[in-house]
Amino acid sequence: MQELNFPKFLFRFKSNENKVSIFDEIRKKFIVLQPEEWVRQNCVQYLIQHKNYPKSLINVEKELKVNGLTKRYDIVVFNPNGSILLIVECKSYKIKINQSTFDQIARYNLALNASYLMVTNGINHYYCVMDFEKERYEFLKSIPDYK
Repeated sequence: MQELNFPKFLFRFKSNENKVSIFDEIRKKFIVLQPEEWVRQNCVQYLIQHKNYPKSLINVEKELKVNGLTKRYDIVVFNPNGSILLIVECKSYKIKINQSTFDQIARYNLALNASYLMVTNGINHYYCVMDFEKERYEFLKSIPDYK
């Protein structure tokens, strides 16, 4: 798998019928290893091991309704009170991040109202904080560590 712009993490892998799977600590099951999943799993470990977010506050690959359509978010981190702190949109390392990627996460955030947004393809990471009064986001150098 492609080397990503994340610290190195240890993962559990298994091979079955010529398919490699990676263990997802959040979903507690093996997931077929695709390029986007590789980015997602590295991002989850980054949030846990480097930003100190508790596993119990992280959710991966769940459905949400946006304008009546069913969509799936990649990673959401909750606040202890149940509100959403962070949404992460993961793309394959083969995909260039562009304005449509930000438009996608902004649409998701209309339904979720997260304070922070992160978009990554594993190579490039972009972080934003929401300004709900001005209805825009501001770019940051990083997302905050969990307190």
